[in-house]
Formats: sequence, C-alpha cells, structure tokens
Amino acid sequence: MTALDPTAPGPATPGANTPGTATPGAVAPGPTAPGPTVPESGELAERLRTALQHLLPGLRGTRGEHGDLTPSRQAALGALDTHGPMRISALATRLGIALPTTSRMVDLLDASGWIERTPDPEDRRASLIALTDPGRQLLHTVRHETAARLAARIEKLSPEEQRALYTALPALESLADSTNPCTSPSTNA
Repeated sequence: MTALDPTAPGPATPGANTPGTATPGAVAPGPTAPGPTVPESGELAERLRTALQHLLPGLRGTRGEHGDLTPSRQAALGALDTHGPMRISALATRLGIALPTTSRMVDLLDASGWIERTPDPEDRRASLIALTDPGRQLLHTVRHETAARLAARIEKLSPEEQRALYTALPALESLADSTNPCTSPSTNA
C-alpha cells in the first residue's frame, strides 16, 4: 500500500482516538452504574398493597356526601356503566360477591333511583338492571371528585415522582385488568 491510499493505516495524528491518547472533551468509558434490581414479586405485592391501603381512604368522599353510596355500590354502578344492562347474577360475578349480597345491594340502588329493572328479553322470568340517568350522573360526579382529590395529591409529588408514577401506569393498568373480574369478558346470563 502507498501513503496515498486512504484506507491504509498511517501515523497517529494528534488528538486521534488511539490507545493511550484522549480526545479533548471526550468522556472516558468507565464502569456503568448497575440498574435497579427488581425485588421479588412478594415484596412488590406487599409494598403495593400497603400503598393502596393508605391511598384509598383519602380518595373516598366523606360518609354520607352522596347519600348511601358506599364503595361497593359505586363499584356496582361502575360495572353497569362499563358493561351495560345485566342480570343480578352477572353483576355478582363481576363484583366477586355473593348473589344474596348483590341482590340486597341492587334493592338499595333501585330504591335510591340509581338503577332500574326491566324484563330480560331472553327470559321474561328474569330481569336486567341498568343505570338510570341520575345514577349515571352520580357516578360521573363521584369519579370527577375522586380524580380531583387524587390530582391534588399528585401535584404534591416531585416532578421525578410524577414521571415515575406515569411510567408505572401501564403496568398498574395491566395488573388491574388481569385481576379485576369487572374487566373480564362475561355474558349477561
């Protein structure tokens, strides 16, 4: 090879990145900090359970603020809002509670005017329960109030904590979808 060949190795030029020389302004490679280790699922579960246990009471309204709307009754209204009219047995399955308990809860929701019963077109002996307009409005109001209370608490977090929370949302949503019977497909039978 000749000295005119651009691919031929030549003498080292000052400032070239050759062993033993440093390019001005370059950062020398060094040991990288190890990423955070992922704790055992049991430890994650315990920390998440504890955080939720302390977070949820602050998100609920004051007792009696919306009549007799308890968290379980709100969950029932939410299931009806999400999945539409259904039989009491389907609601019980979605909420993961016993049929007699669900039946009593539906009686209270009906007496409050938040739901209505209509004959099931597939079986006239059964009835479907559905949200009424006042029930839908109540649910919207409660959800808005809860989101506002949570937003106020989130605003107190540092920007880094807010970013971490935002980054964790897909995992939390996936966890909720996989464990919540209200989100699993089911028939109204």
